Amino acid sequence: MATLRAHEVHFTYPGAREEVVTKWSHTFNAGQITSMTGESGCGKSTRLFLAALLIRPSSGEILLDDERVDNLSDAQRSHIRAHNFGFVFQDSALDTTRTVIDNVVESCLYRGQSARDHEAYARELLATMNVNVPLDRRPGQISGGQAQRIALCRALLGRPRVIFADEPTGNLDAESGQAVMNMLRRAADEGASVIVVTHDPQVAAFSDEHVHIPAPSQIALPGLAEAPRIGGGQ
Repeated sequence: MATLRAHEVHFTYPGAREEVVTKWSHTFNAGQITSMTGESGCGKSTRLFLAALLIRPSSGEILLDDERVDNLSDAQRSHIRAHNFGFVFQDSALDTTRTVIDNVVESCLYRGQSARDHEAYARELLATMNVNVPLDRRPGQISGGQAQRIALCRALLGRPRVIFADEPTGNLDAESGQAVMNMLRRAADEGASVIVVTHDPQVAAFSDEHVHIPAPSQIALPGLAEAPRIGGGQ
């Protein structure tokens, strides 16, 4: 179980004038699914990447179990990602040169583990996700829905403490999308913190916590009335 926290985080892309993320604080608790929604350009994915230690805050802190981790070296942050985090993205990001089973066990390499030792669990995950294709096929030979299920199996193989999912159902039919969310629910029930960026109101409704990120023009300024929020607050 893990608690991940953003504290007073600001972020500006190099060369940009305006901040993408301003004074962001939020605690993502173990055992629950948190969805982040908002208009395109509001900084949802940027917040996900900041929390996942893929980019560094301009200021502020990211804490894992109350220990600051955003200021660690690249190698240290990579180690944390490999051993504590799982990632699912909209395009599945499978390696087209590897077979289905090899794509799932690939994450073992980053943890210094034997892929062979984890193959049985990989097959169990694939069966649970109803991936009913020959496991020696390659991504170009399977549907997008199957590819996304395989990507989720890859993310879950290391039993991550935190799972980051950026539009995990965006390209899926209703059945595949529900299968992905059910598996994320199972991971949360087993103690993981699951963080999902989505435009899908059904995914937001499925979550334990729904955070709506306001567009930059909606952020309240000192002395002005607070901008209206939809569906929940930060």
